[in-house]
Amino acid sequence: MTAASSAGNASQSLKLVLFDCDGTLVDSADIIHGCMVATFREADLPEPTTEATKSIIGLTLDLAIATLLGRPRDAECARLAERYKEHFIAWRQLPSFHEPLYDGIAELIEALSRRDDVIIGMVTGKSRRGVQRVLETYGYEHHFLTIRTADDCPSKPHPAMVLECCAETGIDPASTYVVGDAVYDMQMARSAGARAIGVSWGYHHREGLFATGAHAVLDTPAELLTLID
Repeated sequence: MTAASSAGNASQSLKLVLFDCDGTLVDSADIIHGCMVATFREADLPEPTTEATKSIIGLTLDLAIATLLGRPRDAECARLAERYKEHFIAWRQLPSFHEPLYDGIAELIEALSRRDDVIIGMVTGKSRRGVQRVLETYGYEHHFLTIRTADDCPSKPHPAMVLECCAETGIDPASTYVVGDAVYDMQMARSAGARAIGVSWGYHHREGLFATGAHAVLDTPAELLTLID
């Protein structure tokens, strides 16, 4: 089934499940933090702590860097974002580079992909190139039928990523589940009129997810299968 054909057959029984990537599907915090530290160190800026870096994962790069610096986005944030990308590309060439799937994610994706009533998508602050790397690594090129990245839409928590995926598949936001680890995911889902589903294994705390609108917080990936039914 393709996104285009799914749009023609959409009905109230068809569900759209949109996953965040970093902190939800894959654990990439160490790599992101390492690249952020290298970027800030080069610019002679105070290096962010690991917790500070985790708190901004999910935002587009310039906004993430501006948040770490405690100021609005400006030309320097844009330059730092470009330098961060260069560091990340260099890291990605290393033999040791690895963004592991969280336990249970592979089984969840396989289970969802076998269902005729579910379309899987992704809404992420990652770049298109980064997403493609993840999909190719795990053989998911044909599993995620609608994808929006930092290259396509405004940064979370703006609802554009969710709304564009809904429009592409023909599925109403009310039948859409946004699954993510960050408060930005919950805010984005709520703003779009979708179901906000947090995960406890990522980078933000359960309390913050509920405070920003989570309808539920999963402790294991398999719980999603029960929840959407």
